Amino acid sequence: QVQLVESGGGLVQAGDSLTLSCVASGGAFSIYVLAWFRKVPGEEREFVAAVGRDGGTTVYADSVKGRFTISRDNAKNAGNLQIHSLEPEDSAIYYCAASHRLPIGGRGWSGDRYDYWGQGTRVTVSS
Repeated sequence: QVQLVESGGGLVQAGDSLTLSCVASGGAFSIYVLAWFRKVPGEEREFVAAVGRDGGTTVYADSVKGRFTISRDNAKNAGNLQIHSLEPEDSAIYYCAASHRLPIGGRGWSGDRYDYWGQGTRVTVSS
């Protein structure tokens, strides 16, 4: 059983940058595809980005390409999501998720085949 704990959220201004972190425990971190999702109250959960087991493959939602960067450090059992040029529309609770079922290469990584989820970290962007 893998436990995921996010951190790094907060109240920021539009145009700022922020780095969210996800630390895993209780499992072999390197066997999991790691992803970030976000959710706004009253809306559907939205895929943001995912990174493959060795960090070499990344997938991004079209809405965040160019501003978000996902990475991972298997030696530290951790992953990061760097967000640049924050916009009020980025305000959400950001969740880290991990899956051992997803294939290599990125196919299906934006879907719902994630086995473990963190509790989330809230990001609020003021205009």
